[in-house]
Amino acid sequence: MNPADLGLPVDVPSTALFTDHYELTMLQAALANGTADRRSVFEVFTRRLPEGRRYGVVAGTGRVLDAVENFRFDGAVLEFLRERAVVDMRTLDWLASYRFLGDIWGYPEGEVYFPGSPILRVEGSFAECVLLETVILSILNHDSAIAAAASRMASAAGERPLIEMGARRTHELAAVAASRAAYVGGFTSTSDLAAGFRYGIPTVGTSAHAFTLVHDNERDAFTAQVASLGGGTTLLVDTYDVAEAVRTAVEVAGTGLGAVRIDSGDLLLVAHRVRQQLDELGATGTKIVVTSDLDEYAIASLAAAPVDAYGVGTQLVTGSGHPTCSMVYKLVARASSADPKAPLAPVAKKASGGKTSIGGRKWAARRVDADGVAEVEVVGTGPVPAPLADRQLLTQLVKGGEVVAREPLEAARDRHRVARAGLPLSATQLSRGEAVIPTEYV
Repeated sequence: MNPADLGLPVDVPSTALFTDHYELTMLQAALANGTADRRSVFEVFTRRLPEGRRYGVVAGTGRVLDAVENFRFDGAVLEFLRERAVVDMRTLDWLASYRFLGDIWGYPEGEVYFPGSPILRVEGSFAECVLLETVILSILNHDSAIAAAASRMASAAGERPLIEMGARRTHELAAVAASRAAYVGGFTSTSDLAAGFRYGIPTVGTSAHAFTLVHDNERDAFTAQVASLGGGTTLLVDTYDVAEAVRTAVEVAGTGLGAVRIDSGDLLLVAHRVRQQLDELGATGTKIVVTSDLDEYAIASLAAAPVDAYGVGTQLVTGSGHPTCSMVYKLVARASSADPKAPLAPVAKKASGGKTSIGGRKWAARRVDADGVAEVEVVGTGPVPAPLADRQLLTQLVKGGEVVAREPLEAARDRHRVARAGLPLSATQLSRGEAVIPTEYV
């Protein structure tokens, strides 16, 4: 079964209005003056990483491909644009048959990136490419921010699993996208059933404090949960007194109790005390799960604690302080006429305040040292140097309007694990710093 075929609430029939008003007014003017059909190249990149971050993570590529396929102006959408007089009738007629027929190249999902990396390259007519700007940036900026936070948390957690549980801390549809991005970045499961249904991410969950509070006492709550879910369940032990709850939990479930969850207090101290108590009670195999507003720094601080898994919500789905990657979508090359054979000329914005860009259709490759560790991100507009020919990063995602690189989410997750492992060790340090490798333009 493909959940996407079921028309889930998390799917949107058309992505055409996930755009800014001015994309359509630019289109109208371009159609009127004859520049709409000029061959053009747009690129997605970021001028800098969020403050203190050492690398970025590409996430949302699969969702971008879905969005491009679903970028259609149906009758209801066209009527909305007509009623609001957003564009004229000529433009509405053009939009009625809109299909992206160009090519898209990009860093594959899960790959890491750096300032100036051409994360996505969109090629086609000016008209068909300019319309995609907002929806592409919306997806990549959000998902890549979540994946970067998830990657840092996964590095801090080591081999301990991470549970994404931030659905109640963000928009209901953003929660599904965040869960997907977190999985790419290294999380192992989610509490969000819509994400599990839509993307096949493993889902987990047992009970909250409300379940304990609705019973007359903690023993009754634990007894009910174990009777329903079995002794391998996870019991929440910090509603009242933690030590008493742990004792009761083992009495009710036996020494084979699956896990206990701690959601408040000094987690480092409480985890040590709970581990000692569980061992003394004979529940040596019972695991300890900690939650409570964790971020990568809190997770790192618990590295020496007897913790077996972490549950992360708010800090994850808000990008742990950096909810966007500041990616931009810029025209970098265009033809001088609508003639398909007209050569492409580089174009670039010139501005003060660090908002300049570099013109030209770019390639990217990552140079590595003798040990295979990344040392430079090389970005160029001319021929690719022979030593870098097999190190190129961009792959074709869409060819002639057809998606050619759709892949399972697991592939992106595995790719990120490999890409992160190929960076210098300092990439995983949580201390603030610059990009772990420099970007070199050739």
